Amino acid sequence: MTRAILLVRIQGRVQGVGYRAWVEYQAQAAGLEGWVRNRSDGSVEALFAGTGRRVAELIALCRQGPPSAHVSAVLNEPAQPHQLDLRRPGESFSVLPTI
Repeated sequence: MTRAILLVRIQGRVQGVGYRAWVEYQAQAAGLEGWVRNRSDGSVEALFAGTGRRVAELIALCRQGPPSAHVSAVLNEPAQPHQLDLRRPGESFSVLPTI
């Protein structure tokens, strides 16, 4: 199994609808590492690390999101392992403050 680390930007009506909590739950259920945060431009940004298949499955789920969300775009790009350092100590997946 190959390891993947991807930085994902989710656009649309995704803030204020529980999207970050939903991403956190889905990532932890999939056994992924990383973080999620709101951005001041109204998008949500997440970093997912784990097996390539699990990361791809979560990105596919992000295209739909929780029932109250309206996702207009999901963009992703490769990320570096040091970007995982933004997580809170002792957490495999963190919800971070808005930037």
